[in-house]
Amino acid sequence: MLSIQEIKDKYGHMASFAIWQKIDTTKKPKIGMGDISHFENMDNLNINRNIILVGLNLSGKGSIDSPFQNFHPIYSTAHDYKTRYAVQDTIFWGAYMTDIIKDYEEVMSGKVMKYLNANPDIKKENIKSFEKEIEDLGSKNPVIIAFGNDCFKILSELKNKYRIFKVPHYSSNISKEKLRDAFNEISKLL
Repeated sequence: MLSIQEIKDKYGHMASFAIWQKIDTTKKPKIGMGDISHFENMDNLNINRNIILVGLNLSGKGSIDSPFQNFHPIYSTAHDYKTRYAVQDTIFWGAYMTDIIKDYEEVMSGKVMKYLNANPDIKKENIKSFEKEIEDLGSKNPVIIAFGNDCFKILSELKNKYRIFKVPHYSSNISKEKLRDAFNEISKLL
């Protein structure tokens, strides 16, 4: 099991934790999404190594300036704020967050899947590296939650090893409230 600093060093360019500034309901829902200053002192954070939230791929590597910036966008067009709303004050707050497909930057999931279908070895390599990431994280019987159908389809190849659930992707046409409902339904099964 890697320490938080080792996770930051090894995976910080592609992963993060489901911890943001808490939402102030009197402000706009995207305020503070890119603030990752809380990751400067990892000792005070309540992280959960046994819940892993997984996206398909990095949609904009150019937007990640610092470790743990993934899922904490600094640009206002991102929809990650729905995830913050969905997991705040739940068992999912503090979960590890990563992408199943590493180092393939693409906004359109259809293009990612087309690439993977044409390159099945790439998909296998990424599944293998994801399992190494789980090992490095030190997860014990992890709960894995896929954002969206495409991610879930890939992760389903591991269904005999892990408990895998699906929620709608936060960038889909879903309200933050409906995404929270989806997480709440999963929490009832745990």
